Amino acid sequence: MLLEKINKDYIEAKKSRDTLRESVLNLLKSNIKYKEIEAKSKGKTLEDNDIIDLIKQEIKKRKESIELYKQGGRQELVEKESAELEILQEYLPEQLSEEEIKTTLERIIGNVGAVSIKDFGKVMKEAMKDLKGKADGEVIRKIAENLLKEREKTTNG
Repeated sequence: MLLEKINKDYIEAKKSRDTLRESVLNLLKSNIKYKEIEAKSKGKTLEDNDIIDLIKQEIKKRKESIELYKQGGRQELVEKESAELEILQEYLPEQLSEEEIKTTLERIIGNVGAVSIKDFGKVMKEAMKDLKGKADGEVIRKIAENLLKEREKTTNG
């Protein structure tokens, strides 16, 4: 289970005095604990997918911070956030390549019968089910848009 790996790595980081990793994993463990309490209050248990969603939220925060720090010329903070980002990404499942995403999206487009950009919502709904945790949502969106625009050109023109 993902939580066990995070706990084990946290203990390792503490022993080896890797303060950055310890700090990132401590924050992650805290967020997971909060989510566990929330889930239990609803009579549910926390699954690996829930933990992956938490990690993705933390990754998104780091990416946003990196952009803001870059704009503000705060290179030392960019480096710190980037290092934290790398640590968090280690706990995500293997990410698909753009080619693999494209292949999956082409299959989905065929399955839902999408012919134009107007079908974007239907395609993305299915894509997010299939590709959840395996690819960045922004990358999926861009590839889906391009494929639908190409399909629209070929059917209209």
